[in-house]
Amino acid sequence: MSAQSRPQSPAELTQLYSGTLLALAADIPHVGRLDAPMVSVKERAPLCGSTVTVDMDVEDGRVTRFAQDVKACALGQASASVLGRHVLGRTESELRRARDELAAFLKEDGPIPSAPFEGFEALLPARAFKNRHASILLAIKATCRGFDELTRTV
Repeated sequence: MSAQSRPQSPAELTQLYSGTLLALAADIPHVGRLDAPMVSVKERAPLCGSTVTVDMDVEDGRVTRFAQDVKACALGQASASVLGRHVLGRTESELRRARDELAAFLKEDGPIPSAPFEGFEALLPARAFKNRHASILLAIKATCRGFDELTRTV
């Protein structure tokens, strides 16, 4: 059986839910919702039901206001926490690069996403748990989709 289809051992769960990961999950920046955002996007992970709603404003191609309502497991929360620490001032291309690097990091054993998105290394043990990848990608996917929605309305 693969790691994602059998119950995890206590040792595997201890490695997955490290102190660093749990600290990130407990301290998510920009939690909540914005009043009158330029765009609001909700993403859902079908397998686990986790959701993230992102509200944001963009001016001159950069994120100027950001809020996220995160209803996800500790892994999704930790990922949203890393995103929240770096999202303000970021461009669409920087966020799309981070999304693609995070997906490759999880699914293809790629390198840790590059600067300015430090912190995703806490999710290294989650690579083995493919059923958790969708939750980890929720916040950054919603943010990138926000740029898509803004492009459609302009």
